[in-house]
Amino acid sequence: MEKRPLKPAEITDYTINMAIDKTSGSFQKLIILSFLAGAFIAFAAEGSNMAAFNLFADPTTYGLGKALAGIVFGTGLMLVVIAGGELFTGNTLILAAVCEKKVRVSKMLRNWTIVYIGNLLGSLFIAYMMVNSGLLSSGADMLGAVTLKIAVYKVNLDFMEALYLGIMCNWLVCLAVWISYGAETMAGKILAIFFPIWLFITSGFEHSVANMYYIPAGIMVKTNPTFIELAHLSKESIDSLTWSSFFINNLLPVTIGNIIGGGLLVGMAYWFTFKKA
Repeated sequence: MEKRPLKPAEITDYTINMAIDKTSGSFQKLIILSFLAGAFIAFAAEGSNMAAFNLFADPTTYGLGKALAGIVFGTGLMLVVIAGGELFTGNTLILAAVCEKKVRVSKMLRNWTIVYIGNLLGSLFIAYMMVNSGLLSSGADMLGAVTLKIAVYKVNLDFMEALYLGIMCNWLVCLAVWISYGAETMAGKILAIFFPIWLFITSGFEHSVANMYYIPAGIMVKTNPTFIELAHLSKESIDSLTWSSFFINNLLPVTIGNIIGGGLLVGMAYWFTFKKA
């Protein structure tokens, strides 16, 4: 029988069944797979920075740099979906199964908590290795300067700015996951993921798990005087980059936005359309 892509209503059913499986996983399984997913997204973050840092440094080529970074970044979600991983942002789709009464809210929150912590640990692991590998000195120290500048920018977003950027980000990320569920071939899944992720990175939206690399990497190098000088950052800007501002100023609003964008605008929207309606 010839394979065909799943129709939207069929993707809804598939997503609900995936949610049942995800929320039934043991702590050990979830923490390992979420650690791996955090590492995969961190690899995508550092790789996209490496590809485009010289373009980021010049305002006239900034948009081109974002487009180039987007080409690289999609690899992270491809690794999560195809190789296997538990990613918090994608798991906001579990809300569809909660609406269908196939998954309890408590089991969803258990999954989200374990996966969020695992994603953070995996991202921090890659950030630590990148900082200590010496690679941030690439491009006559400009990669380190750009890494620092990105982190400072992110912790200084207004709450509502970060919220809206988080909503738009995970709307696209969960659409990438959603349509990859509908693809029947490996090539189809790769293409399904590539374009929405390219769009989200090019647009400059905020992804909570990616920020678990971007901001800690900046915090870890904030005492490097060469990076500070090349980034043209004031002492006030550097002082604003702390673990507290990472969690409160960025992760909190971005995570809420990611839940709204993925859980409500994708998972619940399609559940309402194809199941409740």
